[in-house]
Amino acid sequence: MKSHIGLIGLAVMGQNLALNIARKGYKVSVYNRTAQRTEEFVKNRVTNEEIEPHYDIESFVKSLERPRKIILMVKAGKPVDDTISQLLPHLEPGDLIIDGGNSHYMDTERRFKELSEKGILFLGMGVSGGEYGALHGPSLMPGGSREAYNLVEEILLEIAAKTEDGPCCTYVGERSAGHFVKMVHNGIEYAIMQAIAEVYHIMRDVLSLSSEEMSSIFEEWNRGELSSFLVEITYKILRKKDEETGKPMVDVILDKAEQKGTGKWTSQAALDLGIPTPSINLAVVERVISHFKDIRTRLSKLYNKRRSATQGSEEFLRDLRNSLFFAMFMAFSQGMWLIAEASKEFGYGVSLSEVLRIWKGGCIIRAKLIDTLRRYISNENAYLLENEEVMNLLKGKIDSLKNILKASIENEIPVPVLSSSYNYFMSLTEERLPANLIQAQRDFFGAHTFERVDREGVFHINWEEGEIG
Repeated sequence: MKSHIGLIGLAVMGQNLALNIARKGYKVSVYNRTAQRTEEFVKNRVTNEEIEPHYDIESFVKSLERPRKIILMVKAGKPVDDTISQLLPHLEPGDLIIDGGNSHYMDTERRFKELSEKGILFLGMGVSGGEYGALHGPSLMPGGSREAYNLVEEILLEIAAKTEDGPCCTYVGERSAGHFVKMVHNGIEYAIMQAIAEVYHIMRDVLSLSSEEMSSIFEEWNRGELSSFLVEITYKILRKKDEETGKPMVDVILDKAEQKGTGKWTSQAALDLGIPTPSINLAVVERVISHFKDIRTRLSKLYNKRRSATQGSEEFLRDLRNSLFFAMFMAFSQGMWLIAEASKEFGYGVSLSEVLRIWKGGCIIRAKLIDTLRRYISNENAYLLENEEVMNLLKGKIDSLKNILKASIENEIPVPVLSSSYNYFMSLTEERLPANLIQAQRDFFGAHTFERVDREGVFHINWEEGEIG
């Protein structure tokens, strides 16, 4: 009997996804560039699953039922192109390749076009949930043609995480839509993680709370409106002890945050499409700044921060909680607006409500807040603010955020995502921004022209001699 589907790339994510598929009753062929990893996987992790190992591309492809369906779980970039090149001589029109890695959406756009010309179907599929999600149920974001999605819809729905609203998988949209949506998912993730880190920073250095105390607070918050995967893992992290030193594990970790590039890609795409994503942008910047540990250490000795210990009153903790909620809301607002603009610009046909639905389970940014967002989201109101109930919800948090920003300034704590959330909201709700002065400056030094408030048209004047046109 031939295999229902094949999978290439047996790092932990690939292994777990193969096991997930096989445990849902499908036969899976697997292949890895290095035979040793395939052997170890079969020996150490495969038990009763119908998983058939292969050690060359040709036998791997021949083992699959037609039309062949192959998932790639290899590193983004050149390795994806190399693997596709190895597969092509053995494939036939109508066969399907699925890229399940974090590929840049423009690479997916190119691959879709190139493979379509050869008659090969292609899906770019975002996979969120990490190693645990891959094994027990991820959030899946496939994009490509409907024809390609229909070939694997049954399998994908089976292996995806499940919530009361159904499997966390949907046809996201045309061509590179799946990888674009996954990229923005990661950008939102960057912003929320940074916001949580800023709240932790205030708890640690202003309130002087212990890791155990902070853990208990985050655990309590996770029972309410902040309930989410990222808040949940935060309280678990803060409770973990280092076996060697007995100190909280978080205290022995160097404060240098790594990144794989998806946050940066989100910021770049937002700038290209002209959509404001300040929370995401600054979360990326903070990861970059964190890498300059030596510089930060030297500068900290030249500038002594003024810190005044504050009591962790119920009111202050409430303000922190409300501020984090506000920042999480703004991160989603910025991300969904970006997806909506990309869908319009690139003809993706994305349903924002469906994207949020499949983010309810399995993925890293799953949160109780998503239910609230889904009530008010639409492709016309992607930024989520043009609704009286939403505005009332945020109005109830804004004074808390102001209090936390004041405390951060007084104690010289950097809070770029919390403050950018405030400024993003205040800018969008400001009828008259000072951009008129900027446009006047541009016209003064560069004759860049301007529009007027009192009549139609485009104008330029000689600012030192009077109007000339």
